[in-house]
Amino acid sequence: MKDLNLMLTITRRSDEEEFSAFFRANCLSSVFALPADGTTNSHTLSLLGIERTEKTVFLAVTSGDTARSLIKGLRRQMYLDLPDRGVAVFCPLASVGGNAALSSLTRGEINEKDANEMNTEHELIVIIANRDSTDLVMNAAREGGAGGGTVLHALGTAGNGTETFFGMSIAEEREILLIVAKGGETRNAIIRSIMKNAGPGTPAGALAFSLPITKAAGFASLNLSEEEDE
Repeated sequence: MKDLNLMLTITRRSDEEEFSAFFRANCLSSVFALPADGTTNSHTLSLLGIERTEKTVFLAVTSGDTARSLIKGLRRQMYLDLPDRGVAVFCPLASVGGNAALSSLTRGEINEKDANEMNTEHELIVIIANRDSTDLVMNAAREGGAGGGTVLHALGTAGNGTETFFGMSIAEEREILLIVAKGGETRNAIIRSIMKNAGPGTPAGALAFSLPITKAAGFASLNLSEEEDE
């Protein structure tokens, strides 16, 4: 997928609104926030007299130009390089389910004719759907050839002017489903089935994209190639 990335930013829960405002100011059309917990050793936390650190994970799809601008802003405006301020990573996308979704996710910066799909051996398919639509999405995914999946719960954080996305309120709770599948035509078949049976215009209102997987473990059923670490 040409110059298209998934942004993942992790911050302290107490800084959530500050980072949400930053993303809104940078005109991200769709950002999803997921609650999480830090994993610092509990004994260390008790010595410091503080509780386990609550985190917020932000997810968004960006073009390469937007990603480069965000990195600068996260460093210069949000001071992300300072200790305990947070981290951000940008991962290349392998595909997006349909031109309408691609155009909306990138605010028209990239459209389907400009996008080059990757064909990696295995990929992580990410589906963002309305709450309580897991069965509808997974049935569609299985019809396309998928196995099981993992469900996360998220809350959209859109700002003024982006309250709706394909006619649905961004600020409502959402489900994020993760599916590992083979790349190429297998991935395409799964995403096509999701878009047809659970995409925009259906109760699920799902959007789907995929990320390339370079190494993985624990997926024997997918026949992932085994490599010995030297």
